[in-house]
Amino acid sequence: MRPRLVFLICVCSVSCEPETVRDNFDYFSYGNEENVLKNLDLHTPKDEIVLRPQEVKDWPQQSLNVGQITAVSINSLGQPVMFHRAERIWDESTFNESNVYQNLDKGPIIEDTILVLEPQTGSVLHSWGAYAFYMPHGLTVDHHDNVWVTDVAKHQVFKYTPNNHKYPSLTIGEAFTAGYPYRRRVLLCMPTSVAIATTGEIFVADGYCNNQILKFNAAGTLLFAIPAFSDSLTLNLPHSVTLLEHLDIVCVADRENMRIVCPQAGLKSYAKMLEPATVIEDPTLGRVFAVTSHGDIIYAVNGPTAQNIEVRGFTVNAVSGRILDSWEPSTGFTNPHSLAVTRNGSHLYVTEIGPNKIWKFELTDVYDK
Repeated sequence: MRPRLVFLICVCSVSCEPETVRDNFDYFSYGNEENVLKNLDLHTPKDEIVLRPQEVKDWPQQSLNVGQITAVSINSLGQPVMFHRAERIWDESTFNESNVYQNLDKGPIIEDTILVLEPQTGSVLHSWGAYAFYMPHGLTVDHHDNVWVTDVAKHQVFKYTPNNHKYPSLTIGEAFTAGYPYRRRVLLCMPTSVAIATTGEIFVADGYCNNQILKFNAAGTLLFAIPAFSDSLTLNLPHSVTLLEHLDIVCVADRENMRIVCPQAGLKSYAKMLEPATVIEDPTLGRVFAVTSHGDIIYAVNGPTAQNIEVRGFTVNAVSGRILDSWEPSTGFTNPHSLAVTRNGSHLYVTEIGPNKIWKFELTDVYDK
């Protein structure tokens, strides 16, 4: 079945469920160059150039001995940078009904939570982030190698420059204070993910409670929210965001709505913000946990959804909304949580939060193979 592009959707509710490993039956049933990909012949799939992720065997070459790996991104040297929780686990007692973190007495995680890996072997080159975070979630490395992270326990987003990993150069939100963002006082509620434009503008998925994407300028001043109050679009746990700047869209893993949503980003024209978002839906997508992009292509992974929906990765054309391919490692995914593509489009990394694992894939032309 081909995915549908729709513009009007129904309103759904969201619950802040813990990110524990679940079985499928717990849920209800129901580097190419950009110009190569822009004008695909939708009626002749074999003429499309589809890069399929092929698992790199025996990578990493040694055990990393980490906790739940919640995020991965790629720096300018092609090195995967990953965020993990060490011994910390998110369960039913971690937050109360008001989204307040309940384990302050445990203090911050005492281990380094951010690891930089050697891309060939997967060995740890260096690490940092000890005594800084309580419940890691999202991590993004921007075009200048600044590292942006989200901590759902602290309800905050942090920016770290390459030369200072001890003190953030920018903080959005107030520590351990869940709330709603306003221009004069920006509060977040369990933010999940960040995307940074080359202009410095910041897109924050906010997140488990507020169900919106917030756009800030480079200084951290709130510009607007997606969806706007007058918009018919609704999100139900935006779990991951990726920017396709040349298309002026920000694509969202709309997790509990089980789809990918791509509203206008407003980087080139605010007039186009009134255009309806592209919505990519398909019965096989399930709960979409993460998205990343290269050129016109979106790579996505789902998580445990229903017994009849496989946990796997997807390759999607952002212009046509077509799912071009689905993929997984030889032993399958269990609980993938994030993914990232290298800047040259040659490799893809996927992390899981149970088992706590990172996968490496080479993107290859399936028709050449």
